[in-house]
Amino acid sequence: MKPRITVITIGVDDLERSLAFYRDGLGFETDGIVGKEFEHGAAAFFDLEGGLRLAIFERDNLALDAKINPAQPNPAEFTLGHNVGSKEEVDQVMEEVRKAGATVTVPAHETFWGGYSGYFQDPDGHLWEVVWNPQWEVK
Repeated sequence: MKPRITVITIGVDDLERSLAFYRDGLGFETDGIVGKEFEHGAAAFFDLEGGLRLAIFERDNLALDAKINPAQPNPAEFTLGHNVGSKEEVDQVMEEVRKAGATVTVPAHETFWGGYSGYFQDPDGHLWEVVWNPQWEVK
């Protein structure tokens, strides 16, 4: 297997609410909800940079599709990292997500490793880190 990820799918409780958060609140581009004609198939996709896509899919339908038992979500299982080019940009994004309805769990701050970051949760509890790393160039 090549180390390549093309789609990150996150389970959500309310597809319309999550669509509004990512599309209207954060400005992610999408064609909206697709697959409504299929039982348990509705989802929305957002084009990200570098050819990556973010998909939102109702949790119960995702569990059904993967043939697993749904479990209580744990926000600390993973984070989605959004790297930016400056400390000021971290502050700007954190304010943008707050206005969009995200829950800021850790305000932007200097990190122990020399960067600058903050954390927020989307309406379904998925944890995002907005981070400036002085060692990484953001294009």
